Order: sequence, then structure tokens, then C-alpha cells
Amino acid sequence: MVLVLNINSAAMLKIYNTIAREKQNFIPIVAGKVSMYVCGMTVYDFCHLGHARVMVVFDMVNRWLRTSGFDVTYVRNITDIDDKIIKRAHENGESIEALTQRYILAMDEDAAKLGVMRPDIEPKATAHVDGMISMIGTLMEKGFAYQATNGDVFYSVNQFAGYGKLSGKSIEDLRAGERVDVDQFKHDPMDFVLWKSAKPGEPSWDSPWGKGRPGWHIECSVMGACHLGKHFDIHGGGQDLQFPHHENEIAQSEAAHDCTFVNYWLHNGFVRVDDEKMSKSLGNFFTIREVLKKYDAEVVRFFILRAHYRSPLNYSDKHLDDAKQSLARLYTALRGIDASVIDVDWEKPQAARFKAALDDDFNTPEAFAVLFEMATDLNKSRDPKTAAALKALAAVLGLLESDPEQYLQGNIEGKDDSEIDSMIAERAIAKKARDFATADRIRNDLLTRGILLEDSPQGTTWRKV
Repeated sequence: MVLVLNINSAAMLKIYNTIAREKQNFIPIVAGKVSMYVCGMTVYDFCHLGHARVMVVFDMVNRWLRTSGFDVTYVRNITDIDDKIIKRAHENGESIEALTQRYILAMDEDAAKLGVMRPDIEPKATAHVDGMISMIGTLMEKGFAYQATNGDVFYSVNQFAGYGKLSGKSIEDLRAGERVDVDQFKHDPMDFVLWKSAKPGEPSWDSPWGKGRPGWHIECSVMGACHLGKHFDIHGGGQDLQFPHHENEIAQSEAAHDCTFVNYWLHNGFVRVDDEKMSKSLGNFFTIREVLKKYDAEVVRFFILRAHYRSPLNYSDKHLDDAKQSLARLYTALRGIDASVIDVDWEKPQAARFKAALDDDFNTPEAFAVLFEMATDLNKSRDPKTAAALKALAAVLGLLESDPEQYLQGNIEGKDDSEIDSMIAERAIAKKARDFATADRIRNDLLTRGILLEDSPQGTTWRKV
């Protein structure tokens, strides 16, 4: 559900631009249109929480841009050829195509559960190899690349004067501060591979430099240019991609095309687990599927968006449990109210504050504060227009799109509504007779089955814990 606001938000939208290291007014290259590329997944395994954050964050950005009236072209690529893919396919004894297709389908399933809208274009790296060969050829002709004695083609970082402008460091600083692969065939340790010469048993394509396959960095430069042009508005991805991947994209693209590659760079923060960086080596690595076995997908989406996209996101059961209770508060406020009114007044103070928050570098924590304020008002007023406004604003974030009753009471194993209603009635009789021991026993019996009773002047309702 994407609503278009009746007020002009485009002129006031500010985005934190990594390359400028400040918030800047967002001015698209073409008025009213936005071109956005986000680095997608390398499909050799199930998506993890870090992938979930990228998908959900840039889905939110996409939704807000569209809500603000922009015509958006959103591209998120799929890397379907890579060292890890080749290794995993070999270990599994299956073809690369079978492996990648299986995990693309799994990625799509996970994204759909998290309420992520499909990007407009999802290019695969293997479908753009000809374009990669062409760009590498251009870089070689211009003196930005060379073929080493082992057959690999490398980008010569020293030849690009602007290298380091995204990370804000000089080549000397990067050499001193970054661990780079030692490769005896490179002219300089900072040089990176554009074309890998073929190894026995690996997939390969014909090229002017012999059979081989593209390096990772060249893939996104080519796919971005192919679908959005040589110069486009927004490039996004995880903070871990800022260097070297995005730095290398800039070097390749601007050297090849002689123009600015991207105007605004957006990077979401890391996912941490109990205040430690998520990693397989620490044993705190969680796939989306593992998390969704324990928590509702909308709870996970709520949890991701409640933090500002640039801040670290600390995953723990405690934080997910808190997100679960908070989301239930919003649904409970909507319970029993007809929220189908469509004449929402977007210029009311709360809606205006919600808009101002998202226009300020997609400040979802402030936007959530408005939603909870509206829920508090709704608990008092029970006003259908307030309920409709709450649902409409939350829908901009991809939230509160389920029926409140279904969300609050659904997905309890062995649930029997008639039995629950009978127990609630029995408890009401016990309370009226001042038999509080029986009333408490019934409440506790239901609680052990994952059912929480909530008393109000209007009566007793229940929801899943």
C-alpha cells in the first residue's frame, strides 16, 4: 500500500549523503523522478538479518519517495556468479544455476514475508557480462586498467585521482588502515580485479583477455549504468559495502564514463547481536528464516524500522519481545474500530510531524513516536478518522496492514475460539461472584497457552502473547 500525500514533500526532503558526510536537500536529476540502485544479495545461502535490514530499509526509502509523489525506478541486483557461489555449488554437487535459483526463490519468499515490495528491476550479474567486458575494455583503453601476467585484469587505483572520496581517505591512508589482499601480480596492493582468468572447472566467458569471469565490483557499475544510466540519483547498501565495494564502483564508473556516477550515497548501519557484530565465527549468525520461526514477520519489520537506518541495530530476544509488545499496542488501539474512512486529513499536526520526520533523512524513530501518540489518542476517542489516519501513516512504513483481530488472535497452535469465549464467560461469572481464585486460575490457564486476557470497561478481549 503506497499512498501519495496531497502536500509537497519533495522540496523539503533531506538525505544524509555519505560522500558529502552531511544531510543535503534531495534534488533529483530529473524533476519528479528518482533513479535508485541498491546492492542486493549474493545468492549461495539463505538471507540473514543483515540482508533483512537492507531489504526493509530501502523498501521504506522506496515507499516514502513514492508516497512523496516521486516516480521511482528502483533497481536491486542479484549477484549470481561469485567465488562463494562456485565453492558452494561444488560442495553440494549441483550446478550453479540450480543453486542460485533455489536461493533466489528463498530470498523472494523471505522478502515477501517481511512486507518488502519487489524492486522495479532485479538484474542478474550473469545477464550483463557483455556489458562488463565492454566497460573493462574502455578502462583499459583509457589507461585505468591492465592485464597482469597471470591473465587477470586489474584496475589501477593510482590512475584515478578521486579514489577515496567516499570513505574520506587518501590512498596512503587506505593502504595503512585497510587490510588488502597480497597479490604478486598487482602493480599496487590497492589495485582490484576486474576480470578473473578462467580456472579449471569454473564457469567462464570469452573475452579479449581470454576466458574468464568478471570481478565483483564491476558488476554493479555495469548493472547500474545499464538500467539507470551513467549518472543516477541514489545508490544504497549496507555500511560494510562503503569500502571497498562502493569506492571501487565510483572509480570504475567515473573513469569509464567521464561523469559523476551517483549524487546521493545511502548506507544503513550494521546489525549487532547482543552488542557484538554478527558473524559466523562468533556463532551469533541468524538467518531470516530462523528468526521468523520465533517471531511474526511484521514484528521483525517493526524492529528493523524502529531504529534509525544509519544507527547500529542490536538484535536480541529482549529487543524483539519489546517490538512484539509495542506492535501489539498499535493493533490493540485499532481493535473494534471501522478504519475504512478514506478522507484522511494529511495536513493535521500529527500527519505533518510524521511527514517532517521522514523528510528528515527517513527518521523512523520520530515517525514511530507520532504513531504511538495517535494510538494513545485513539484509545481515548475511538474515533474512526483517527484510526484511519493511523493505519494510513503506518502503511507508508509497510505496517498495520493486517486486520487487528486476526493479528492479535491469529497463529496460536490448537486455538479454539469457542472454548476461549466459554472460559472468558466462566471467568466473568466467577468475578461477579467474587471467586477471584477461579478467575485467576482461568486467566493463568489461558496464559500458559499463549493467550493474554485484557479487561476494559467495554468487556474482556484476548490476544496472543
